[in-house]
Amino acid sequence: MFAVRNSTKTRTESTRPEDEKLGIGTAFTFGLQHVLTMYGGIIAPPLIIGAAAGLTPTEVGVLVAACLFMGGLATLLQTLGVPFFGSQLPLVQGVSFAGVATMLAIVNQGSGLPAVFGAVIVASLIGLVIAPFFAQIVRFFPPVVTGTVITMIGLSLVPVAARWITGANPQADNYADPVFVGIAGFTLLVIMLLSKLGNSTISRLSILIAMVVGTIFAALIGKADFSKVFEGPIFAFPAPFAFGVPTFDLAAIVSMTIVVLVILTETTADVIAVAEITGSKVDRKRIAAGLRADMVSSAVSPIFNSFTQSAFAQNVGLVAVTKIKSRYAVAAGGVILIVLGLLPVLGRIVAAVPTAVLGGAGLVLFGTVTASGIRTLSKVKYDGNMNLIIVAASLSFGVLPEVNHDIYMNFPTWFQVIFGSGISSAAIMAILLNLVFNHFSQGTPENPSVFAASPVRAVKTDVIRVLREGDRYTGGKLVDAKGAPIPVVDEEPSNAGH
Repeated sequence: MFAVRNSTKTRTESTRPEDEKLGIGTAFTFGLQHVLTMYGGIIAPPLIIGAAAGLTPTEVGVLVAACLFMGGLATLLQTLGVPFFGSQLPLVQGVSFAGVATMLAIVNQGSGLPAVFGAVIVASLIGLVIAPFFAQIVRFFPPVVTGTVITMIGLSLVPVAARWITGANPQADNYADPVFVGIAGFTLLVIMLLSKLGNSTISRLSILIAMVVGTIFAALIGKADFSKVFEGPIFAFPAPFAFGVPTFDLAAIVSMTIVVLVILTETTADVIAVAEITGSKVDRKRIAAGLRADMVSSAVSPIFNSFTQSAFAQNVGLVAVTKIKSRYAVAAGGVILIVLGLLPVLGRIVAAVPTAVLGGAGLVLFGTVTASGIRTLSKVKYDGNMNLIIVAASLSFGVLPEVNHDIYMNFPTWFQVIFGSGISSAAIMAILLNLVFNHFSQGTPENPSVFAASPVRAVKTDVIRVLREGDRYTGGKLVDAKGAPIPVVDEEPSNAGH
């Protein structure tokens, strides 16, 4: 009897969409696509922080390699999982951009990288402790909340694609160069054409193929530079504490703890988003396991000269585009990240992909995340409740810091860290409004507000059948195509004439 139950359980678990087995070649091909999608995002934080800390180009290279290496290890833990750690979902891990502002503040205060690493270690351990309790908020994530947050994830990533296309420095001579916009448009066009082909394999690999074709096109017109690919070491292992032993500053730890709360919020949203896309089932235990993987990876990262780790939202979009739901494809991407971290020469090859190419691909990827959120919102009931205003207020509140980065510049740092993120802002607002209007409903009238959605209008099919081309309702009358009135009569009883 035990054997039968165990066999049934095995069959049930094997049917999870994320457990689909792939060939090694297929897994690594799609894994490479994931790496290319998030490569620009994962190397941006070490480049920014390293420059602020006054590091030499070689030292910045050490930071970049370390972030790739730890991102790979964290991805393997998140996707493959061990007991209590890892959501076992197709989520790519990497250095979280949420902590960049805080880490810059710590560096600029003169504390240096050792204080940053110390703050990350302590704050991540605090996050590890509270992860199971944080996962309890899953019951406060109905579709009206998850749809809003997923939509905001996509919207908040669109500016990233824009910066990839135009360049990050508005003062640069080539900022918003039409040629860059053309490269992005060409890449986007290739994706659309490949997606239109009848071959499903090519369609699924459209992002990767388009990025290769786009890079070749950019090289042919002189907008891709591979001259520095073989400059620097071929192989290098991240040396522990290469920038000194971590120091522990209380203010820095408090600031990073706030960042960790933001990361927990965003990772929870990403777990729910990828589960929605893949059709996987998640519960509190699974979310907690994903959060623990984030936090333990973040706590270990400073040992190898890296920073806080979190799930990458742009790769959630890639899962939606390719329809490849297997976590093993993402795990293969984790292996590639580790190799890139050990072989800086390979990382330099990937880094040579023009950002405009990434921007063209990003338009599809990030837009797909937004569309997934809208699809979730379409399942929400809006009649006789305040769900419409929950969505409206939350999205608007989330978009604010994305369209105006200075809106909270005169607020305390902790406030800027939390609400400077559109994803965190939208998530917090959606959760709070959902509690106020849908959980604490005492005092809310039956027709609560002019913002409540009106009942859906409907016309019976019998009426539609008798209408002809050109019939219309105007001036209070139903007329035909020539303007002649059509008599409107009351429906006769079904037993008339009997």
